[in-house]
Amino acid sequence: MLAGLRHFRRIITVARILARHDALFPLERAGLPRVFTGLLRIVLLAPRKSGVRQIRPGERLTLAMTALGPAFVKLGQALSVRPDLVGDTLADDLRSLQDNLPAFSGAQARTIVETELNGTIEDLFGSFDDTAIAAASIAQVHKATTPDGDAIAVKLLRPGIEAAFARDLDLALWAAQRVQNLRPELNRLRPVEAVQTIIRSVEMEMDLRFEAAAADELRQNFEDDPTFSVPAVDWLRTGRRVMTTAWIDATPMNEIDPDTEKLDRETIVANFARAFFLQVFRDGFFHADLHPGNIFVDDEGVVHAVDFGIMGRLDRQTRQYLAEMLHGFLTGNYKRVAEIHIQAGYVPANQSVDEFAQAARSIAEPIFGLPLSEISLARLLAQLFAVAEKFEMRAQPQLLLLQKTMLVAEGSGRKLYPDINMWELARPLIEEWMIDNMGPEARMREAAEDMLDRLERLPQLIADMEDSIGAVTRDGLRVDPASLESLTRGQARRGAWRIWILAAAAAAVAVAVLD
Repeated sequence: MLAGLRHFRRIITVARILARHDALFPLERAGLPRVFTGLLRIVLLAPRKSGVRQIRPGERLTLAMTALGPAFVKLGQALSVRPDLVGDTLADDLRSLQDNLPAFSGAQARTIVETELNGTIEDLFGSFDDTAIAAASIAQVHKATTPDGDAIAVKLLRPGIEAAFARDLDLALWAAQRVQNLRPELNRLRPVEAVQTIIRSVEMEMDLRFEAAAADELRQNFEDDPTFSVPAVDWLRTGRRVMTTAWIDATPMNEIDPDTEKLDRETIVANFARAFFLQVFRDGFFHADLHPGNIFVDDEGVVHAVDFGIMGRLDRQTRQYLAEMLHGFLTGNYKRVAEIHIQAGYVPANQSVDEFAQAARSIAEPIFGLPLSEISLARLLAQLFAVAEKFEMRAQPQLLLLQKTMLVAEGSGRKLYPDINMWELARPLIEEWMIDNMGPEARMREAAEDMLDRLERLPQLIADMEDSIGAVTRDGLRVDPASLESLTRGQARRGAWRIWILAAAAAAVAVAVLD
């Protein structure tokens, strides 16, 4: 009851802000008549802000979500990669959603550091700059030095951010559950699961130790790579609300001088594309927020990444599916694109391969008819997911996150060097990876590894069987009284069932030995 009242009060606040920004149109798209939204604005005493009628609906919604706070900013960013939910135009507008906020004070920053790390600023740092160098919806960053004089970056969670997110994400989950109950046809889009995914992601972001661990894992994956770098974590100055890393002396990708030599910019984009490819296909662990402000380039052309709050993971099967799908599109083998969707279980087996292949062709051919610099594989994936709705394809959260990341990465690469397509640079790497991981030699290697794994488990299986036989010999075969009574009642059918029980037991033993 109390939770319902709390949600209702927050809904009123949200509705007023949406109404003031003339952003109640999602209600109309959900089926409510326009006159209802007009009456709602009157009841809420929420006149439109001046100037909002002159901008697009998506831009109005973007402004409203920014005003509603960090949880709605994150929700808008999540919806920006779901054109299947909100449409292409609205998704494009939401991609411009920014989460920049005014920084909190240096005095608050010092209190957070000292409380979390259980020490004084003077003992922990050689110097600590009270002015933040960057401030976003969840955290802000300060420059400091260690007592030894090494430059470091200190990231701090905003005060009270956990409570603010918990309130609005709880509301989002409550709303998603009701939408799913009222609109069963939307179950394919998994609205509850989508909100739960956002909640898990935010919970990870709210503990900077998880982000530090992600940064450390990514750094180790590239520790021998001279073209891509991740700052080392200072674990002594890292806790739940504080994360400290080495300082990067480099330029953000979006601030690189456009007059830089053409060859240098091409090399930088090539290194960037290669690093992204290796993260996705080689490691199955990728940076999922590669906007230009999170990518730095030093004087040697080395690409550096920061901000590891949003990371993605792909298992080996998903990577194989993705590689085959992209290769199928790049080579025009649309039937293979359709087949792997069905084989992976993303599309039901009762769907027509030929019709799905036709749909894939309708998406790809117009895109690949564009100049190389205008081809966007991220948009191709977005359109594929939208078209796949007709073939009962369920939403795949891990691929939606990847599609969003690819879109942002494309934008970063094109801003630096518009005349090159980073996915064309990565195509040889995809083909090489497929040969190494999906060719005949790779399949033989997997079969051999599987056989070795089974042989390694065989002694333990035999030991378990010996223990079971010994227990039966020592204690006899114990039968539950209820089961015994049930068997007794079935005396009249004793003729044939013994044969089937013996056969089933023999089959079970055979399967156990072979497995």
